Amino acid sequence: MRDLLSSFYSPNSLPPNASSRFATLDTINTTSFDADQYMNLLVQKSNLEGLLQRHVEMASEIKNLDTDLQMLVYENYNKFVSATDTIKRMKNNIVGMETNMEQLLEKIMSVQSKSDGVNTSLFEKREHIEKLHRTRNLLRKVQFIYDLPARLAKCIKSEAYADAVKYYTGAMPIFKAYGDSSFQDCKRASEEAIAVITMNLQGKVFSDSESIQARAEAVMLLKQLNFPVDNLKVQLFENLEQFLVDLHLESKEIPHTSADQGNLPESASAAHEASIREFAEAVRAYRVIFHDSEQLLSRLSQNLPKMHFEATQQHVKKQLASSDLVAMLRIIWTDVLLMDEVLPEAGLCDFTMEAAHAAVKQYVTSRFSHLLLDISGAVVKVNNQMEGIEEENSLQATLEASKMALVQGSMDVLQDFRLLLDEKLELLSKLRDLVVDWVQEGFQDFFRKLNDHFLLLSGKKYPAGQDLSFREGIQGDKLLPGLVLVLAQLSVFVEQNAIPRITEEIASSFSGGGSRGYENGPAFVPAEICRTFRAAGEKFLQHYINMRTQKISIVLNKRFTTPNWVKHKEPREVHMFVDLLLQELDSIVKEVKSILPEGLNRKHRRTDSSGSTTSSRSNPLRDDRMVRSNTQKARSHLLESHLAKLFKQKMEIFTKVEHTQESVITTIVKLCLKSLQEFVRLQTFNRSGFQQIQLDIHFLKTTLKDTADDEAAVDFLLDEVIVAAAERCLDPIPLEPSILDRLTQAKLAKTGPTS
Repeated sequence: MRDLLSSFYSPNSLPPNASSRFATLDTINTTSFDADQYMNLLVQKSNLEGLLQRHVEMASEIKNLDTDLQMLVYENYNKFVSATDTIKRMKNNIVGMETNMEQLLEKIMSVQSKSDGVNTSLFEKREHIEKLHRTRNLLRKVQFIYDLPARLAKCIKSEAYADAVKYYTGAMPIFKAYGDSSFQDCKRASEEAIAVITMNLQGKVFSDSESIQARAEAVMLLKQLNFPVDNLKVQLFENLEQFLVDLHLESKEIPHTSADQGNLPESASAAHEASIREFAEAVRAYRVIFHDSEQLLSRLSQNLPKMHFEATQQHVKKQLASSDLVAMLRIIWTDVLLMDEVLPEAGLCDFTMEAAHAAVKQYVTSRFSHLLLDISGAVVKVNNQMEGIEEENSLQATLEASKMALVQGSMDVLQDFRLLLDEKLELLSKLRDLVVDWVQEGFQDFFRKLNDHFLLLSGKKYPAGQDLSFREGIQGDKLLPGLVLVLAQLSVFVEQNAIPRITEEIASSFSGGGSRGYENGPAFVPAEICRTFRAAGEKFLQHYINMRTQKISIVLNKRFTTPNWVKHKEPREVHMFVDLLLQELDSIVKEVKSILPEGLNRKHRRTDSSGSTTSSRSNPLRDDRMVRSNTQKARSHLLESHLAKLFKQKMEIFTKVEHTQESVITTIVKLCLKSLQEFVRLQTFNRSGFQQIQLDIHFLKTTLKDTADDEAAVDFLLDEVIVAAAERCLDPIPLEPSILDRLTQAKLAKTGPTS
């Protein structure tokens, strides 16, 4: 029943069910329901209790269906009543409408007949009036044509060329139709006047005293007169180009004014703004006059920021302050925004952004280049300040000046870059991440170049295309060892002081960036720079030691190659080469103490030296051998000393050089004594020559005890020199200790007051 009601009231009826032979207890709600078949099936499948239960359920469903049916009937009855009322109202409203429509039609027909009567009676008068009106208009035109030459003359006199062109163009159709007959004289007079106007307009276009806007208006009037304006177009564009050149020359003076007076004067700023606005209006007028000139004007407009940035790059090559750079960029960006309003097709903002990208990067590179020049200049001044100043004071001043140039210069550079980041300028805000990366990359590259220039100044590196400006303080092949020592200590300063401070500043103000991409790694790697300068400092320190020892080796070489040691005379005093050697060592000590710090370790004496405190050659067997007079016994004991050497613990002579006064001085003394030993081994001595060597070494033992830190190693090397001389001596009989002491005291007494 429910399905039947639904199918009746729904717009779409359900399809019929399958055949009754497939009926089940669920088919009671279908259209193909068979009551007998349903009862038979229900009796077969249910017992008495099930039939009673089904009876109760069906009674309940029937009651519900009756209720639903009543509700549906009530609802449809209400709708039917409402529809009936609506139809009655419509019928009442339509009654009398046909009569009214007939009356309206009669009135319209009456009005139409009366209107036709009025039109018929007034037709002749209307035709006469229209004819008189046409005649009046024609007479006005004829009068205008006859008055046109006089009107044009008045316009020429008052320079009202726009009105003259308007009058003449209005009369052109009449002149074309009747100019050769009725209005021949008027046409000729008007053409003469227009010729004068054309000449005057051309004069305005080519006059430099006229404004760009006035010349543009003149071009517009000439175009209305069908005058060929291609030449005028070229000339006007050349005027725009010249205006742009003048504007560029004017803007080039602004940075100078800013640098001299600290801030951009209001008068200069106002004048520049007025000029750029005049140029923008000229471009706007040119675009209005020549509609196909967008591409030409775009190229011209792009020259404005291009010229600005060319001037900026020229100033950047000099040492330009960041405030001046910001002022120049602000002027450029203001001009570009103004021109972009006039000519958005030129894409000046994107073009300016690319140019600013290159200019700011050049500025960052230039600041690091000038910083490198300042530091290099402070270092090489040591070669030009030796006259009138003690060497050690000059070296110390050079070191302090170089440190100050490095630290203060780096802080100034960071301050300039920080000003660029803090500036609220749209042009710089878009480049912030790039500036951060450039600063970090710049410091990384700066310290790499600084290390290369240190190597260049020290003579450890000679690149093919080296910049001669960094070696202006070094003349020829002359290279002061003190400069190398300054470079060594400066490298240590870079590693221990400069890099940590710069790293801290970069972390606080120049963090972020990321335009490089994470795959390229960080732009600034302090650990790598520290390793580089640590290695460079060790290299410079070793180079300084080599230079000093090579110079002393020259003195030793002259000492041992000049005399004939086989015919040497008996020694009377300590040889003068000892004085030269001590003078060289004394200058080295002063030089090192002026640059390097003191060490923390105490002096290395015999009692606290590592290894054996006695030489493998300096032993009781050797001392006994030295006092014997028999040559054969001496040689026998020499052989014994070699055998004893095999069973003695060797002393560690050469250790790693540290950046301290004691380490460097001791290393130089050790190398000099080692060179002395090798020079002795290359000669052959008689007894007197051997005794002279013995006397000189004995004196050195007395004087060098406070010079070198490792006294045990120095004594060992001095003893080795004596042993080497004994090995190369034909008759190695030493001087008596008393004689050695007497000659040594005499030398000390002689040199004491002078030293």
